[in-house]
Amino acid sequence: MSTPSRPGPTAARMMTGSKETRLVVVRGNSASGKSSVAAGIRQRFGRGLALVAQDNLRRIVLRERDRPGGANIGLIDTVARYALDAGYHVVIEGILYADHYGDMLAGLVSDHRGVSRCYYLDVPFDETLARHASKADAEYLAQVTERELRDWYRAQDLLPGGIETVIGSDSTLHDTVDRVMRATGLTGPPTLDDPEPVLRRVRRGREE
Repeated sequence: MSTPSRPGPTAARMMTGSKETRLVVVRGNSASGKSSVAAGIRQRFGRGLALVAQDNLRRIVLRERDRPGGANIGLIDTVARYALDAGYHVVIEGILYADHYGDMLAGLVSDHRGVSRCYYLDVPFDETLARHASKADAEYLAQVTERELRDWYRAQDLLPGGIETVIGSDSTLHDTVDRVMRATGLTGPPTLDDPEPVLRRVRRGREE
């Protein structure tokens, strides 16, 4: 299967979103709590916030292995930009290895017109094992063993440029969600009760 071409580093970039939209990136190793944090933010905020999950796009939509230059990298970028341009706030979550996804994430943050915040959930490997073992999905536990977790684990896999806030394993889920929502200004009421009018305005603007 051929890999679609992508713009080079000198290609003109397109700004995305608006001053009102919020972009949140939540990264970390397996079982660090990324999905729970992202789900907590969405549950607390309500409608108008899009959840862009790396595992869903890479494993479910594309059924692709995590590799440099993978098609899912561009797909994550495209989905996030579409949602931002449609007026949604966006939370991107996943392991998102820095050497695979760093350039894409840095470009997205740079191009976003609104507030952007990146977080890295720093959980030691021993705690990772304990959290993984507590999962209720027996089938997943049988498929993903300690060996896989060790292969996937990267300590302090931070994005370059110091753009991430590191949150340690001592922060509870409730506290982490609170912290992210306060820092991004998502603590107010939902700003997009009905997305359809916004989508129509975006499409109409592009046609004009």
